[in-house]
Amino acid sequence: MKRVIPALVLSAAGLVTVWRYEPSVDTAASTEAAAPASTPSASAGSTVVTGSTIQTEKGPVQVEVTFDGDKITAVRMLQQPNHPQTTAAVPKLIASTLEAQSADVDTVSGATITTEGYKESLQAAIDAKGA
Repeated sequence: MKRVIPALVLSAAGLVTVWRYEPSVDTAASTEAAAPASTPSASAGSTVVTGSTIQTEKGPVQVEVTFDGDKITAVRMLQQPNHPQTTAAVPKLIASTLEAQSADVDTVSGATITTEGYKESLQAAIDAKGA
């Protein structure tokens, strides 16, 4: 009997944190509406292109890609969901992009929604650069 009461109290305390969990963004804006990618801008031999803003159920995702000729030399997140999995996934996505030199990158486990938005925004930037 002495163990039952603390076990119940600790279980209830653990459940309270689960009940109080709130998604980072309201799901009303979960449709994927893409703004057009920006036109390329050249500076000192490199071209910087901003990808479309992709609205995901976790929040907006948008990338900026720097090209040197046809080579992707840098990727920067302009917008991303404020979520721990996203924060952990971004460096992996950027490294994969620099290695693959395309938007054909693997989905990061735990950040599937952000990865899909990232790939879509990245592809829009690549397409805009080629236009």
